Amino acid sequence: MRQRSHGQVYFWQILLCLVWGTIALCWPADAQTIRPYIERAMDQISEFYLDNGMHFIVMEQHQAPIISFLTYVDVGGVDELEGQTGVAHYLEHLAFKGTRRIGTTDYAAEKEKLVRLDALFEQLQATTDERQRQALLTKFAAVQQAADRYVIRNQYGQIVQQSGGVGLNATTSADATRYFYSFPANKLELWMSLESERFLEPVFRDFYQEKEVILEERRLRTENSPTGQLFEAFLATSFRQHPYRRPVIGYREDIQNLRRADVERFFRQYYTPDKMTVVIVGDLDPQRVKTLAKVYFGRYPNSAAKTPTIPPEPLQTEPRQITLELASQPLYIEAYPCPALRDPAYLTYEMLARILSGGRTSRLYRSLVLEQKLALNVQAYVGFPGNKYPNRFLIYGAPAPGQTAAALAAGIAQELKGLQTTPVTVAELDRVKAQLRMELLQNLMSNEGMAKLLAEYAVKGGGWQQLFTRLEAINDITPADIQRVAQLLQPEQRTVAQIQTRP
Repeated sequence: MRQRSHGQVYFWQILLCLVWGTIALCWPADAQTIRPYIERAMDQISEFYLDNGMHFIVMEQHQAPIISFLTYVDVGGVDELEGQTGVAHYLEHLAFKGTRRIGTTDYAAEKEKLVRLDALFEQLQATTDERQRQALLTKFAAVQQAADRYVIRNQYGQIVQQSGGVGLNATTSADATRYFYSFPANKLELWMSLESERFLEPVFRDFYQEKEVILEERRLRTENSPTGQLFEAFLATSFRQHPYRRPVIGYREDIQNLRRADVERFFRQYYTPDKMTVVIVGDLDPQRVKTLAKVYFGRYPNSAAKTPTIPPEPLQTEPRQITLELASQPLYIEAYPCPALRDPAYLTYEMLARILSGGRTSRLYRSLVLEQKLALNVQAYVGFPGNKYPNRFLIYGAPAPGQTAAALAAGIAQELKGLQTTPVTVAELDRVKAQLRMELLQNLMSNEGMAKLLAEYAVKGGGWQQLFTRLEAINDITPADIQRVAQLLQPEQRTVAQIQTRP
């Protein structure tokens, strides 16, 4: 088969988006119209498990010669030990550093230097003598320089890019870690080889350099960001026991003290085949995917590791509040308990969030931003900071100039009271239903979007099929359901976090 160029891949992606986008705009977003497309999409999906427990979901999309790949690892910030926050995110960074064959000119020689670096780090952690510390730092720098001579940086990414791959990236959340990119359709086996190798025999090189990168990321996103500080303080206030209370990036002291052995231990415990789901969407043959998966991922050993059970957050019985005084514009958050994605009620919370802030005609935007001019923006979110476990229904906003967080809070309370006492109109609810149906339809246009959603529902939502049964579930939601959920947002279960401008 003739290899298509990088530019040709982009051409087909753009063409596909234009064609599907034009169709979508012409479609009425009612259930009967889109049901045939949903049914056809479900017919294009197959799944299988390898003997080691690894799960594969495959969806045929032959509109363009592209395949999108997603490796979903069922591990995130919630799985970290106390004192080792940030290790899941740290591991995600290191997963791009290569293997025993990729990213090095001589792994045996490099390994000896890596072991020496770890020993020196232990000595640095133990010493309190400043002169001894400076001597150790000098030795550490010399060994690091020696190790660097063997490193071929970003070789993994270079292989992907030179073979026509696009979108190479990863994300870590409280619930999961996701690795993804797209290849031309004729590179299926190359992806199998690269992806299986990086999780079969990874080398966590550049460990100490990457530590500085992550610390700088934390500085920019949290320590120097009023919004980042507020959300970190909010989580620690709203959750008292559940690990959702901790920042995914980790606390500074924990990141500074992390050892390579901590990351390796975390990897061995959680990057096991039974916790990995691979979703492949695009121009492919499912039988060939299965054959290659057995060859490449069948090499992974079965897991004997046991995942600790995470107890639920105790029911909140009284309001909580935290206020930060910062040199920043005021910001306001309030939040209430929300069920996990697997819970049938989660969809109703989603729809309630849309009624509150789903566009310029939504209640909060129309009332607080356009009419009363209390806020610059206001948004309702569902599933914060994750939705694998019971979480938080969040309302967040920035008061308009001359307005206060208290005025914004009063405006939000008034809108919530209206939803609690009076059912939404059928027309208002139908508009939100149409939005959700259209989103589901639009996801069918995107290989990458479908891969991500299929993985989410496969692992957290009771099976990938639940993504599509949402169509019927959306239809069944009534104004009374919205009112019932709105009535659950009670003051005694509310957490408020706000920034007051420092004088």
